[in-house]
Amino acid sequence: MSVAKNSRFRRARLLWAVLAIALVAVLAWWLWPRNGAGSSDDVPGKTVPVRVARASAEPLVLRLKAVGTVTPLHSVVVRSRVDGELLRLHFQEGQQVKAGDLLAQIDPRPYEVKLAQARGTQQQNLAELENAERQLQRYRELQKQNYVSGQELSDQQSKVRQLQGRRLSDQASVDEARLQLQYTRITAPVSGRVGLRRLDVGNLVRASDAEGLVTLAQTAPISVLFTVPEPELPALLDAVQAQPALAVETWDREERRQLARGSLSSVDNRIDTTTGTLKLRAHFANHDLALFPNQFVNVRLQLGEQPALLIPDAAVQFGSQGNYVHIVDKDSKAQRRTVVLGPADDGRVAVRSGLAAGDKVVIEGIDGLEDGTAVEIITEEVATKAGA
Repeated sequence: MSVAKNSRFRRARLLWAVLAIALVAVLAWWLWPRNGAGSSDDVPGKTVPVRVARASAEPLVLRLKAVGTVTPLHSVVVRSRVDGELLRLHFQEGQQVKAGDLLAQIDPRPYEVKLAQARGTQQQNLAELENAERQLQRYRELQKQNYVSGQELSDQQSKVRQLQGRRLSDQASVDEARLQLQYTRITAPVSGRVGLRRLDVGNLVRASDAEGLVTLAQTAPISVLFTVPEPELPALLDAVQAQPALAVETWDREERRQLARGSLSSVDNRIDTTTGTLKLRAHFANHDLALFPNQFVNVRLQLGEQPALLIPDAAVQFGSQGNYVHIVDKDSKAQRRTVVLGPADDGRVAVRSGLAAGDKVVIEGIDGLEDGTAVEIITEEVATKAGA
């Protein structure tokens, strides 16, 4: 019995050993790189595919970027200048109106009565004045014949002057009553867009109401207020002296779509000491109403142009020894070049030293590149298209 048991035990051990060897073989086969499928970094003499762009000598637009707020040139709270019942509204909320358009009508009847009263009083005093002037003329003739005394003539002259003064006062009362009647017609002081009304027809309007009937904001033309930091002041002032109406562009929040193009209109006369910034205003025609009051926009102020050697900013790498790029030489090998950078604009950056016009800089496939690495150019672009 013991011999049979030992035989079975040896066969079981042999079976387990065979299974273990088979499992190890399968794992080795699965994990071992097949047909050169390992990482290209482990393969000697590798060729790295890259995209390149040429360094090009072109004018570089110098811009200052800022965040601005769209501000109406005129923003008016339309108020009534007289008290009375609101009879009619002649506008729709959000409507574009022109200066002088009728916006609202206050009940004019009380003011028509006051105007009639002022005119009646004026007529009465004019009749009295005419009578006093005729009387004065008779007194002058009688005084020549010594039929009236000099005192009587003087008294009559004083009465005429008193009535003449009353005539001026009556005319002022008539003018005031006429003006109050005109104020019952509320017109737009400027052209622009009306907001939401604050009173409905039938309400009693008072001249002392601070909120008014509606707000009116001029939208075309319109302005944008923005600030620039104090260190940019010298370049800004030089540009303004050379060209006062500098071009200004406004872009949406993501800076993907240009909203409007205008010009710089004014520069503030002092720097804000709390923020260290200078406030500027730009004007825009805004015929298409792309700019909306109180809207936040990205502003690009163009200071001018200067010649520069441009490359896409995607080509620039940052290391412990400074900025560098990889170029592709005539033997299709990568070379590392240290560069000194200048201003940047719209996805491109100026290179002050380290490159020459026409050099091919790598913009994609940079990872793992070293001096002498063989490369294969997949796509070549010129630098002027890199920011598109």
